[in-house]
Amino acid sequence: MNWVLVVATSVLVGALLVLGVVQVVTGWAPPWVRDTILRPRLSGVGTLVSAAGLGVFVFLGPLGGVSDRHLYIPLLGLMATGVGTSLFQRLARRPAPMRSVS
Repeated sequence: MNWVLVVATSVLVGALLVLGVVQVVTGWAPPWVRDTILRPRLSGVGTLVSAAGLGVFVFLGPLGGVSDRHLYIPLLGLMATGVGTSLFQRLARRPAPMRSVS
């Protein structure tokens, strides 16, 4: 069962890394988010940070068997995933249209 999780997580992290590199280098955004992304290169940076954080968390945490002396390392990866997802991805989005209050 452990190998199934390792392979599945490796494929996910690899796909996110490739998507992030493509977004940073070319400025391309996937079709399903193209209308909501204003800055695709910044979105790519967020994807790269999220993928790296996810990889650090999973492979040095639950699937890596980190020692008791270094329990903070997977948590740093989890924090990087949160920063990449919430901060960079939010800054890359197009602002919401203003609603008139009447």
